[in-house]
Parts: sequence; structure tokens; C-alpha cells
Amino acid sequence: MDTHYPTKRPTDAAFRTGEAPEPFPPELTNVPWIDIHNHAHTLSWNEREQFALSGCQGMVMMAAAYYWTPYKPVAPEDVRYLWDDALNRLPQIRRSHVFDAKLGVGIHTGARVEDYEELLDVMPEYCALEEVAAVGEIGITASQHVSAWPLEDQKEVMRRQMEIAADHDLPAVVHTPPDLEDVDIPYRKRGTIPGYELDMSYQQEPVLEAEDVKRAATELDVELAGEAGLAEEQVVLSHADRGIAPYVLEDTDCYLSFTVSYPWLLGVTPRDVAEVVQEYGPERVLVETDSAGILRSDVFSFKRTIFELYRMGLDVDTIRQVVYENPQQVLGA
Repeated sequence: MDTHYPTKRPTDAAFRTGEAPEPFPPELTNVPWIDIHNHAHTLSWNEREQFALSGCQGMVMMAAAYYWTPYKPVAPEDVRYLWDDALNRLPQIRRSHVFDAKLGVGIHTGARVEDYEELLDVMPEYCALEEVAAVGEIGITASQHVSAWPLEDQKEVMRRQMEIAADHDLPAVVHTPPDLEDVDIPYRKRGTIPGYELDMSYQQEPVLEAEDVKRAATELDVELAGEAGLAEEQVVLSHADRGIAPYVLEDTDCYLSFTVSYPWLLGVTPRDVAEVVQEYGPERVLVETDSAGILRSDVFSFKRTIFELYRMGLDVDTIRQVVYENPQQVLGA
């Protein structure tokens, strides 16, 4: 290697020894990916276009959420509004962007839903739609905003939703509760109305207490899937971290999905994904953004994660399996 440079001052390049670094493979920039869990229907057109520009081939937008509901115990019509609003937006999103967009519908347990039986009665009709690719986002939640939801009632609504998923051969995308105890969540105020999802003074006392709440909730979710007849291979456990990985990947057949778009909240980075893949293999690991208009999230985080996984030693085929082939498998594509 010629180390002579016509520079007046010495440069690092002039003192380099050894082989030049291998160039990044061109195919790395073209790895397609599927975001199995986001709320992109709440984003702007420009933000959704960033998905397309960075290689997104498909996504499942979760119409289930608690932080768009009113400041009150949630009524069935509030949840139906979320489902219907997402269905209303979907055709325009499909016309505007080159990725394949579908929906997840479900009853989120982040705030108690009154008369939830009304939703369970109509949910099968939604799940029969071509536009719906998953039941979600659902999952046992340790504590709620505004109105606590007793654990036994949560278990019932979870079991019933997983039965509907099994009946319609759909995967269930399951929220696992993060540990936010030491997270500095910014408070914002909209006039006299505080930010619903950020004002922790409305958080209720936990209905699930354990030394490891995430593990306890996840175990309950897996147990309920079994009771509902939903195969573990159709359960995606979202908001993964390295702490829950041994249980999920050693003791279950569920998929483990890492949310990479807001490390400031969950503390998860591409390094967590890489280390889990290196230890357990890529077969049941996924990546998601969970991007939503309500959070400070980064659409480009998915593409950056692809690059970082390569820098951390995963080859292109392994990365492709994690970000594209595994979600295809889950969705039956």
C-alpha cells in the first residue's frame, strides 16, 4: 500500500500499518426490512416516506393504543375509534408509499376499558379483513393510567384476544412492560391539559408485583397464549431486552422483538440485538421501531441498526434473516 501522501503535515493515513479495512458490501445498503410493530398511521407523510426511502418493504401499524384515548376510563367506542381511524387512513397510506402496510387491532391494557365485551364481540369481524395482519398491540400491563385494570380481568381480555388470533390464524404482537423507574420522561403541557402519556402522576398502583415485572408479565402472556390455543410461533414479544432473552429463546418458541427507535426510553441499542443473535442465533429475533407520533422516535433507526449489526460482526445473510425473513415468517408472507 502506498503510504505517501502529498500533505504538508503528517496524517494518520501516512502511519497506518497492516491491511486496509474491508469495504462494506454493497448489498448491505439494499437489505429489505419489515417493521412488525409501529404506529406509523399517526406519523406525518414525510416520516412515513422515510420508511420507504430507507428500504422498508412492509409494516404492521398497531391501531391499539391507550395514549390516544380520553382522560377517563376508556369506553368501547374510544377503542373502536382507534381501529376505524387506522382503517380510514390505510388506503391513502398504501397509495402514497411503496411499502406494504397492514394493521394490527387489539385492546391495549394500558388503561382500563369498560364494557370490553362489546369489543371482543366485534373484533373477529375486523380480524377477518384483508387489511388486518395481526392482533395487537396487546399484553399484560403492570400498571395503568387513570384507571387500574385488575390482573384477572386483564388475563381474561388477553386470553380472549389470543383465541381470536388463533381462530383467524393471525400472530399476536404482545407489549411487554418496560422498566421506566429510572427514566427521565419529559413532561409537556398542552394548555390546561397535560400530556396524557407523559404525566406519571396519573399512573395507578401496580396490579402485578414481582421482583422482575417484565419477566412475570411475559410468562403470563405465554401461559395465556397456551390456554387460548395460539401457537408460540405466532407470538411476538415486543420491547425486548437482554434480560428477557434467555427465558424467551430458551424456554419458549415465541419471537423476540427489539424496539430500537427510542433508546432514551427503553435503553435498547443495536448492540443488544447483536449480542442476543450471536448467543442464541437469528431464528427468532426481530427488530421493530414502534414509531408513533406521540413519542420522540427515529424512523431511520431501523436502517442504522442494519449497518450497526454488520459492524458488530453479523453477516448480511444473518441480518437479512432478522429484519426481513423472520417477520415474513411470522406474517405468513
